[in-house]
Amino acid sequence: MTETPRPHYTTLIDAETWAFIRETERWYPPETASFSIDRQRRVYDDMCRAFHRGYPPGVTAQDKPFGGVPCRVYELAGGGIGGTVLYLHGGSFVVGGLHSHDDVCAEICAATGVRVVVADYRLAPEHRHPAHVEDALAATRAVADAFSGPLVLAGDSAGGCLAALVAHVARSAGPAIAGQVLIYPDLGGDVDRGSYLLHAEAPMLTRDDVLYCRRARHVDGTGPSDAIPTLPLEDRDFSGLPPTIILSAQCDPFADDAPAYAAAIAAAGGKAHARVEDGLVHGYLRARHASTRARDSFARITTAIAALACGGWPDWARS
Repeated sequence: MTETPRPHYTTLIDAETWAFIRETERWYPPETASFSIDRQRRVYDDMCRAFHRGYPPGVTAQDKPFGGVPCRVYELAGGGIGGTVLYLHGGSFVVGGLHSHDDVCAEICAATGVRVVVADYRLAPEHRHPAHVEDALAATRAVADAFSGPLVLAGDSAGGCLAALVAHVARSAGPAIAGQVLIYPDLGGDVDRGSYLLHAEAPMLTRDDVLYCRRARHVDGTGPSDAIPTLPLEDRDFSGLPPTIILSAQCDPFADDAPAYAAAIAAAGGKAHARVEDGLVHGYLRARHASTRARDSFARITTAIAALACGGWPDWARS
């Protein structure tokens, strides 16, 4: 593999984001992927609790299963604009659950006025592909049956990957998807090119981390020829996908996946917009209260969700 010059993160990343990185590493050190699975999950859970910011006023949550999958439903007192977001949490397919993005989902509900349902899909390596996709599909279909109005898919990191895979399968098997908002997702780019090499040693997520997580969920024989691809960019058909917004972080091995996926959808006649957020890193949702850049990106995320739930398109994505 050809040596790729490394970016200068001291200048790309501002002081607020560096402070967030250091605080994250205090709870979730860079070597966490080398820990046992149980220890990884304990460390991740501790970090999630440390960053939890509570619920905005008026948001309530209730745990209930959909399609046999444990879920949490967030609603705004007095109702909202209608519609539902099915949110799939990040965590490299290995960690996370209903607790890990609890405050994020509550804030999405408050900011958009849209009901949010987060699904607690099965994790790797105990459950390999396509188990987590099957759970996401089951929850999506049950949520579509339970609630009227538009259904938007959203997710971050591994959850962004799962949201996209649900959208791919739903084209033929249902339900109807009004749009999808994907946040620094792993969409399946070539790990030997582009941002995977440029940001191979990025803070918060390295290329080695990506390889570890992909191995954790794969079994022999999976790939683009299967009924459910392991990664969205492995699919051969990008037609018929819902309106799609993808936001990636500049300092992230996944940075190039967003424009690549948007281009594939557009080439197939669909509507998609990708934005690479300057100076941000993987996992920046947790920095939304500490970093101006992350806060502004979170506002774009919630604006996109609200627009798609109303059958529209966010103004910031018009070009």
